[in-house]
Amino acid sequence: MLPQRPSFLPMSSSPRDAATPVVSAFYDRFPYPGDPLQDGPPPGYNWRWCVDSAMAAALGVLSAAPPSGTRTWRILDAGCGTGVSTDYLCHLNPGSTVLAVDISAGTLEVARERTRRSGAAQQVQELRIEQRSLLDLEQEDAFDYINSVGVLHHLREPEQGLRALARQLRPGGVLHLFLYADGGRWEIHRSQRALSLLEVGTGGEGLSLGRQLLRELPEANRLRRHHEQRWALDTAADANFADMYLHPQETSYDLDRLLRFVEQADLRFAGFSNPQVWDPARLLQGELLERARALPQRQQWALVEALDPDISHFEFFLSKGDVEPLEWTDAALLAHSGQRNRCLWGWPSTSLMGPDLEPLTIAAAQLELLQAFEAAPAGTPLGKLSLAMAIDERLLLARQLIAERLLLPVRP
Repeated sequence: MLPQRPSFLPMSSSPRDAATPVVSAFYDRFPYPGDPLQDGPPPGYNWRWCVDSAMAAALGVLSAAPPSGTRTWRILDAGCGTGVSTDYLCHLNPGSTVLAVDISAGTLEVARERTRRSGAAQQVQELRIEQRSLLDLEQEDAFDYINSVGVLHHLREPEQGLRALARQLRPGGVLHLFLYADGGRWEIHRSQRALSLLEVGTGGEGLSLGRQLLRELPEANRLRRHHEQRWALDTAADANFADMYLHPQETSYDLDRLLRFVEQADLRFAGFSNPQVWDPARLLQGELLERARALPQRQQWALVEALDPDISHFEFFLSKGDVEPLEWTDAALLAHSGQRNRCLWGWPSTSLMGPDLEPLTIAAAQLELLQAFEAAPAGTPLGKLSLAMAIDERLLLARQLIAERLLLPVRP
């Protein structure tokens, strides 16, 4: 492994997005996210930052693995902030190449210290952490995976940012985005407008007065109740409170605007990265659920958006190129190999924490099948596994494990 190369590239003297100077100054004051630093690897995992898992979720299948069985990726963390996502991207994708960029020098100081203390650079072939705008990456080679969480909605022209990221994505690559949703930010928007009218500013005084406002409004006031019940814990850190209530530049979306936003960059929507939120079964049952299930997919999402006013963000995958739905016929499934999702806590066992850190119990036969894939040479198809198990049982178990995202299909 190569050691981390410290990078101190200056910002362009004329940023291409007019919001850059004010946003950069804001994050210099309030480095975000405010997660504490610690020695050693970051806690647990987030499967959206394990590129194998994310690619399989977005595209339905992984490309064939190299003889070593370990894929390496070119990864861009576009708007890395204090390096929380960068840290996970390094530890969950060993041997890969990672470029993390942000416009704020203050946040990057924290990111460098975080990754130094965690040993992130020792996990990857190369880690670069640089002060650059995501709009100015044309000189970089294309990336397999781009992570941009909570960033584009802080540009003056988010469409320009998405098109810039699309240019940096290789054909067949995947982009993971997180953007604000209108519905679940109604109370936040009201609080933001009130603080703006009061001219509290975006510095230390604004922070103090913002906390005072939400503390001293009448107890029955909806804005105060909403903050105390939903956001008080998330905004305990000053940087997190400032990011939510004092930010000088942000945009939010509804579902229709979001999908138009994606289409203007000539990218393909490849699914939500929190699909359980967009399942009507979370909210409906009986005849109502049957009617919902009969709707086209986009209308099902619109129904969930209408029924759940607490959805405060969209998190989703985009692909460069069409995503063809896979039909898992018996013949196709038997011809594909498989790979265990590495984002499991307690492996190997029948009692696990699943990809979303949910308690999970699997059958002994499911464990046996996953272990058989791990023990077999890379690329061994389901039908050729050395396993005392009938073909019908293999097919049943494989389908169950794929549906639970414990087994990632791999092309022959």
